[in-house]
This record gives sequence, C-alpha cells and structure tokens, in this order.
Amino acid sequence: MRAVINTPDQKEPVVLREVEEPSPAPNEALVEVAAFSVNRGELAQLKRLEHGWRPGQDIAGTILRKAADGSGPPAGARIMGLTEEAGWAEQAPVRTDRMAVLSDHVRFEEAAALPIPGLTALRALRRGGLLLGRAVMITGATGIVGSLAIELAAAAGARVTAVARRDAHARLRELGANEAIESPTDTEQRFALVLESVGGTCLAEAIGRLAPGGAIVVYGNTSGEPAPFDFRHFRSAQNARIETLFHYSAEPPSAFAGDLRVLAERLANGQIHPSISGEHDWSELPGIIGALASRRFRGKPVFRIKRSR
Repeated sequence: MRAVINTPDQKEPVVLREVEEPSPAPNEALVEVAAFSVNRGELAQLKRLEHGWRPGQDIAGTILRKAADGSGPPAGARIMGLTEEAGWAEQAPVRTDRMAVLSDHVRFEEAAALPIPGLTALRALRRGGLLLGRAVMITGATGIVGSLAIELAAAAGARVTAVARRDAHARLRELGANEAIESPTDTEQRFALVLESVGGTCLAEAIGRLAPGGAIVVYGNTSGEPAPFDFRHFRSAQNARIETLFHYSAEPPSAFAGDLRVLAERLANGQIHPSISGEHDWSELPGIIGALASRRFRGKPVFRIKRSR
C-alpha cells in the first residue's frame, strides 16, 4: 500500500511511497482511508521530526477489519477517526475509542476535517460551563476551530461575538455570531468566556474584555507574538482566570469516543459545517504543504486518496 512519508531533508516536504500494510493492535480496527486533512500542528511536525516518519491524524474512511478484541464498529462501517500518526495512507489502524460512526449521507471529506478542530472547539467551550444566555467572545473566528466554536456556542444558547477581519463578518453571522468585530477593543461588552487563538496584542486586548470571574481559554498563537499583559489588566475582571487548552489532554482518555460521537451527530444533522479551504487528490499534497507553510489560510485542506489498485 502507499503512504505519505516525511522527507524534511529533501526538496519536497513529503513523498508517497510503498510501505508494508499495517498490523493493528487488538483494540484497533483496520480502516481503508478515503480522505484526510492537514492541521497546523502537523506542518510544524513535518519540519521537526525525522526523515521517514509517517504523519496523519484526522481521517475518515471505511472499516476493513473489525478490532480483534471485539470493540468498535463492524467491518463496512463508515467512520471518522483520530490517530497519533500514520493516518495519511491507504490503510490505517485506528483505536476503536478514537473513532465515531458516520451517517451514510455524510461526505468523507467533511468528516476528515473535523476531529482535532471539533474536539478543540467543544472542549474549550466546556471550560465556560453552562453557556445559555452568557456572552462568549471567539477570536481567530475565521479558522476552522473558531467557526466550529461559533456554531457550537450559538447552539448552546450563548450570545456570541466573533473577532475577525471585516470581509468575513457576514459569513460569521450566518454561522450564528450575534456580533462580528475586528478587534476585542471594538466592543464595550464584558464576556464570561473568551476563546483565544491569535495571541500577541489580541490576547492582551481580549483579557481587557473579560467579566469578573470569567475565563479566557487559550488554544493557539497564530500571530506568533508574545502577549503584553500583567496583573493590572485584571482590575476590571477581578478573579477571572486564564487557562491553556490542549485537546488531547483536556479530557480523560475515555471521553474521546463520546466527544467524537457528538461531533459526528451534529455533522450529520447539519448543525456544524467544518470550514474546508479546498479538496484535493493526495498526489497534490507536497506542493500544497509548501504553500500552507508560507501563508495563513482559512479552513483546512482535505485530501482524497486515489487507490493504487
């Protein structure tokens, strides 16, 4: 079978190469991968990890062989899954507690874009507790995590303010934002919960909009800049808190299956819409990775696997 291989010391960042077929562990199903997507964090891993490493986390496809321990869906089930690595391949072993069954009408391309961004958005919003009627600010709202967070927060009854460039405001309102602004300083409102992914000045300004006792959940730093703030910024947000969120350790391991199932159900019901920047054949992956590394992008690129047999 073919798989994507990391080649950081060569002209192309990755190549497609023949590899041995996987041997799943007892708690893993063998999945025929139909589509996968690229996360920002994986771009950094490609540069950092050694030649020959096999990337790939967010995937969707069909179970070829049920897990040997009897857990998980049967052969033939359509699933989306989350792997530690080696998911960008024609076949991949996937833990049965890291997958969710897909409805027949859900496209593999949409499902493949969802696991890590969806888990990040869902778990970040949980840090705010009950959201019904509460004010929530989401920075970096045009990214896939931000846009999913808007839909999930609005469905939970929150009053959502999205922070993004002006040309995206109409789309963010369509997703469920009550208000769209360009900077946290463009509003006088106070927020019980802020989801922050931009960093730098945006993070410092967002802290200034926290309500007393509120929370700001930081899950990224797309600006690459440090945030200038100190204790005095909390005078108007006394006893508020800042916390970081890493999706893979934010909840106990046993929570993955349930959270992925929630996301799969909402995708099937049309309640969430993963932002996809483009759909491509996986042979285009090397060139697109180079383009992604050199610029910011809205949504995630998704790749379809064309079979070699």
